[in-house]
Amino acid sequence: MTSELSNLPPDAPAPGPLAGVRVVELAGIGPGPFAAMLLADLGADVVRVDRPGGVGLGIDPAHDLTNRGKRSVLVDLKSAAGPGTVRDLAARADILIEGYRPGVAERLGIGPDACLARNPRLVYGRMTGWGQDGPLAATAGHDIDYIAVTGALAMTGPADRPPVAPANLLGDYAGGSLYLVTGVLAALHHARAHGVGQVVDAAIVDGTAHLTTMIHALRAAGVWQDRREANLLDGGAPFYGVYETADGGHMAVGPLEQRFYEEFAALLGLPDKDAARRADPAQWPELRAAVAARFHARTRKEWTGVFEGTDACVAPVLSLEEAPGHPHLAARGTFTTTEAGTVQPAPAPRFSATPAAIRRPPALPGEHVKFTIQNDIERVAFVPQLADRFALLPRLLDEKLLHRRQFSPAQKAENRNSR
Repeated sequence: MTSELSNLPPDAPAPGPLAGVRVVELAGIGPGPFAAMLLADLGADVVRVDRPGGVGLGIDPAHDLTNRGKRSVLVDLKSAAGPGTVRDLAARADILIEGYRPGVAERLGIGPDACLARNPRLVYGRMTGWGQDGPLAATAGHDIDYIAVTGALAMTGPADRPPVAPANLLGDYAGGSLYLVTGVLAALHHARAHGVGQVVDAAIVDGTAHLTTMIHALRAAGVWQDRREANLLDGGAPFYGVYETADGGHMAVGPLEQRFYEEFAALLGLPDKDAARRADPAQWPELRAAVAARFHARTRKEWTGVFEGTDACVAPVLSLEEAPGHPHLAARGTFTTTEAGTVQPAPAPRFSATPAAIRRPPALPGEHVKFTIQNDIERVAFVPQLADRFALLPRLLDEKLLHRRQFSPAQKAENRNSR
């Protein structure tokens, strides 16, 4: 694994296909920060507006990889100057992302109407679980709740036990972040063609439901049953599932096509009479038992050696710690290591002409005020690096030091001495 972190200064031109796109992210948790991270990975200049006291994730900001590639300013949105500062940033931005409950941004004076009044071409992205309207719009929820009502959660896990929560990958990130990114980039394309911005309402319930489109098609065609482990792709088929090995590891098996299945059966050492049971679903329990018995005969490492490089569609189930060391992922640089030794996924997808990159490590709250807030603040020498220095920025804002004027020598000396 090699480091993709750049030593570019914070205001250097960004690489990637979104170079030149300016994004304001109002700090939140989950899908909003991940969406903004993806835009930053692709070269957008993302300024994260952090709040004094943070947003409650409870981890060291230096380890929050979803804030990589961004710049951060600290703004107290409840102060007299706070909302105006955000509107000033929105006036110069292409995209704004927020993840508050419906109505909160409006009450703070930084809702779509206020920001679009300053910048009619702005794309205002709203990331929520339930959406901006509907009976549940104002209620709290998390990933597991959103995927539960869409039918997606009901498809996970074994038939004889409760559904299994797939971390928060399915709702927050697949049904949320990726749809928000798709939406704001589509709206940005329209804004650049027609000069008119708009609001993008990205709801996790909508995105997750959309992800189930193919399953609904299979149901309509009569080839998908609305229960777990009864279908081709949910563990119902013995040739599409996970098996335990002799050492307690697991192998993922997926030879759906007949020619791949034949290679799988041969490499597994499955007797012909058992391999032939694939053709009759009534005999699938016997086939599953035979496959399970074979996998129990060797360790995960041994079976990996048997199947690696073949068309049998079999792979070892790796942990998060093990994954970066997989030979294929290592060869592609799928993971990268920072200068501090933190392993993280590299940007995706890949571009032939405008490669993406991780431009800088996770931004600390308020770290880049010098490079962000209007010309006069940029002349302030104070650039906070540590959490115990964050208190100065709200004072600067409240004292209206954002107005365009020169600072006195005494003010400059005070700020320099605060470092």
